[in-house]
Amino acid sequence: MLSLFLLAGGLLAADAPKTVNDGYGDFLYVPAGAFKMGDNFGDGESRERPVHTVTLDAYYIGKFEVTNADWRKFRDDPAYNDTKLWPTGRVVPKDQSPYWTQPMNHGGGTPGSDNYPVLGVNWDAATAYCNWLTLKTGKKYRLPTEAEWEKAARGTDQRRFPWGNNIDPSYASFTRSAGFETAQVVGYYDGSKRGDLQTHNNASPYGAMDMAGNVMEWCQDWYSRTYYSVSPKKNPQGPEKGAYRVLRGGAFFFESQDLRSYARGAGWPSLQAWRMIGFRPAREP
Repeated sequence: MLSLFLLAGGLLAADAPKTVNDGYGDFLYVPAGAFKMGDNFGDGESRERPVHTVTLDAYYIGKFEVTNADWRKFRDDPAYNDTKLWPTGRVVPKDQSPYWTQPMNHGGGTPGSDNYPVLGVNWDAATAYCNWLTLKTGKKYRLPTEAEWEKAARGTDQRRFPWGNNIDPSYASFTRSAGFETAQVVGYYDGSKRGDLQTHNNASPYGAMDMAGNVMEWCQDWYSRTYYSVSPKKNPQGPEKGAYRVLRGGAFFFESQDLRSYARGAGWPSLQAWRMIGFRPAREP
């Protein structure tokens, strides 16, 4: 019988595994507790303030962004066409995104693309994928809330980036005006020597990779630029309605400033046009 203890987020198993894998990739444990959310450096936008304390229940976050290989399992499953998995009841056609067949973007329909992040997935499709994981595993998968995403990215010490407070091209993919730019394989910045680049490990305090740069990531929440001033202190879920969903993390086509862990973005949920957008799911304990 598991011993139990009480955390700010509720009653949890004391020996909760740090990593779980239900057959669809590694998910990393983020313990319950409080952290300060928002722009504590004063180098951001008004939509990233005020800094406010948020308490979250425990959850798991994907170690990597969803890859082409991950997405292909969903795309090729007959359940892809199950309208119950799709938040609007409308199935996004498999050929709607042009990037799947583009070698220059390492699309999933091209050779050697398995470990690159899937590109151009809209919020509806990302949510459907999470619902599919729930169907397949019996565990609850979903997109992370904006607060969960930020805590998973920067931990509790209010660092600017997942690894610390400074950034250069050895940590993450961001624009350097070097001609055509696109995403790297997930986990590229793991401290290994890559050609003439000695990378730094860009893992977050909980071990999640590429939470700055590479591709922007969908969150569960509706977006409001003034939400922080009215956000509840416990498990905020975002506004009840809106026109846009939250995007986080910056992308390969962004300046380094936009990769800050507290930088906020947003996109129309049905947006399929951007090759800079991907996602990573969360899993409930």
